[in-house]
Amino acid sequence: MKLATVYAEGEEVAAIISGDKVLTINTINEIAGKSWSTDLFSILQKGELAEMTIWYKEEGGNKLDQFPHFLEEIKYAPLYRNPGKIWGVGMNYMEKAIELSGKPPEEEPVIFMKPDTSLIGSEESIMLPSQSSEVTAEAELAIIIGETCKDVNVKDASRVVAGFTTTLDMTAKDIHAKNPRYMQRSKSFDTFFSFGPYFITVDEFSHIKDLSVETVLNGEVHHRNVVANMMYQPWWIISFFSHIMTLHPEDIIMTGTPGSVVIRDGDVVECHIQGFKPLRNPVSVVS
Repeated sequence: MKLATVYAEGEEVAAIISGDKVLTINTINEIAGKSWSTDLFSILQKGELAEMTIWYKEEGGNKLDQFPHFLEEIKYAPLYRNPGKIWGVGMNYMEKAIELSGKPPEEEPVIFMKPDTSLIGSEESIMLPSQSSEVTAEAELAIIIGETCKDVNVKDASRVVAGFTTTLDMTAKDIHAKNPRYMQRSKSFDTFFSFGPYFITVDEFSHIKDLSVETVLNGEVHHRNVVANMMYQPWWIISFFSHIMTLHPEDIIMTGTPGSVVIRDGDVVECHIQGFKPLRNPVSVVS
């Protein structure tokens, strides 16, 4: 099942994607007699996604094309605005690890956090801060947690995942280059994390290792790799984080990038992953 958050009647509301059509949860509630939350954050927090997925598989998916009231003009918002945690995994492809550090990775991945003030959605502008002269963007597959969990085994990790989405992770590369200890600052500027517009439930991914991830700049693919080539696979990443901290529904974990691109005023950077609508952001300078 594909979901998104869209602007409808002046609000940001959850919607199901059916082919090239979008139907809000408000409309589904009215027509199908449901009482689900109408924003994705609450759907995840209240544990409603499992019931929605069953409904979609058993009856709803076949009926959606018969429902009226599809949105004609679609503007996507971020999937939600205030995740509890936004984590990133750095240097998760060998090529990227050697590019950044000159050597293969250690036994554990590099990890970092993003503040929710860095969060934007598709088509919103990435703002280049005055403190940096070299900002990079990286396309990444991200995991969205679906239930509260701690100390999860790798073999059980898929059970605690709600689904996946596309993300762009921005870094003030020149700040990070001054000192590796400055990584957190280099990652934390406003608009330095974009995610959405599609959220796809975990049951849709029987072979997640086959997914390709592309960093695209001004319409040109600059980096491409497949999940199978990640050094730390998604289920292992979930287990790793859950042994550090309790994970909650709507927590986000970026899984690493095939490569970064330097972005400048006027550029358009995108994350392309099979099955997802491309995540696209223009680049501007903070005035």
